[in-house]
Amino acid sequence: MGIQRWEIRPLEVWAKAKEMRAKWQQSIDDAEKEHVLLAQGNCNWAVGFPALRVIEDNPVGAMMGYRSSQFSRECRAAGEILGWGREICGYQLNCWGAMYLGYQMDGSKFPMRDMVVPFPDPCDQHTKRGQAPMDYSNIPRWQGDSPLYTGPHDPERDATMIENKVGTTLDIIADIERIYGQIFDDEKFIESINLAHRVREYAAEVCLSMQHIPAPLSQKDLYSFYTLGGLTKTDPEETVELWRMLRDEVKWRVDNNIAAVGTERYRWIEAHPPPWYFLRYYRYMEKYGAICIGSQYSHMMGGPFEFKEDGSWGPRVPLNSWGERPIKTREDALRAMFGDDARGHNFKVDEVIRPYAICEFAKAYKADGAIMPLWRGGVGCTVTRKEQGLRLSEIGVRVLHYEGSQPGDRTDQDETRLLDMLDVWMESQGLRKLED
Repeated sequence: MGIQRWEIRPLEVWAKAKEMRAKWQQSIDDAEKEHVLLAQGNCNWAVGFPALRVIEDNPVGAMMGYRSSQFSRECRAAGEILGWGREICGYQLNCWGAMYLGYQMDGSKFPMRDMVVPFPDPCDQHTKRGQAPMDYSNIPRWQGDSPLYTGPHDPERDATMIENKVGTTLDIIADIERIYGQIFDDEKFIESINLAHRVREYAAEVCLSMQHIPAPLSQKDLYSFYTLGGLTKTDPEETVELWRMLRDEVKWRVDNNIAAVGTERYRWIEAHPPPWYFLRYYRYMEKYGAICIGSQYSHMMGGPFEFKEDGSWGPRVPLNSWGERPIKTREDALRAMFGDDARGHNFKVDEVIRPYAICEFAKAYKADGAIMPLWRGGVGCTVTRKEQGLRLSEIGVRVLHYEGSQPGDRTDQDETRLLDMLDVWMESQGLRKLED
């Protein structure tokens, strides 16, 4: 029996994404020269300040791990010399180490932060990110709250917990105004929230398109886009246009059966970040005609999803959608930014407390298998991982676990062993390489 072969084409919008990422990096490098403040964190509200730019460790540390194993190891060694152990997140040690060394991967001066506002998250080390920059350069540090709960919606509880998030953020904004003398632009912030909703809508359509066979994008493609407008704070209007362009191109690819992997015959999922220093394992799996169609982590750019009553898979609609209400004040904009569902979003609570969520994801995207890391550090990326594997096995999804240090740290990753494991795993399912 012959192998189905689909047409493949490179993404035309890819050049625009690279241009925007390079522009963002240049804006960070030029912050000091342009007398602009640099905040570390996921400060979605920072666009309201006229002279404040945001940088977050995740995309920076991941890129360091991907592009230069030597430099990222030098950075982690610099951190270990000062007492940070290998249980610290690899993203953090990569960035902290560059700070200690005083230079970036290309040899340019490390852009020192002027303030730290680490975003709270179930990953146990996110809030820790504020400590090293604060201790090293004596800068202000704030910490927002992110209370979560599980179980059915409780409107009264939702309102109370959301107001707590809003209140702590209002305090941070007021402190920055007082300390740095900047005036927060409410209208600019409100406009950015409206634009962010449009990005989310386009991203949701892109994520939903991954259900199509053949998949129009691969996980590696998704990772080239998913931080743009999120962790990587690019121009809001330009970001909307990028995601519109991607949505349109992906729709065309679906309509014309343009594939990310021309020999697609096996679909697999992940859970949480991959080993950024060893992304070629995606390409290795393509030799079997196997494509990674994403993870709850990469698809969170499109918001939370759920099965509907008619059995379809689509964006989860909160009980009270801010998209239907006018946003007139700073408080309104913050409530819209946080959402109305204090149980959390993007599977963050469900995935930790209720491992069945990943089974819903696997069913929605017609997954045959799942390749899931067991990281030795960064507990938030590993909690319930083995139980998730058991649940997936129960619904017929084949599971492979592999070990490593962390997504941003290749120290304990045996890459040769991982490739051998992939061969054995695929061959145990009756599949042989289509190319070598």
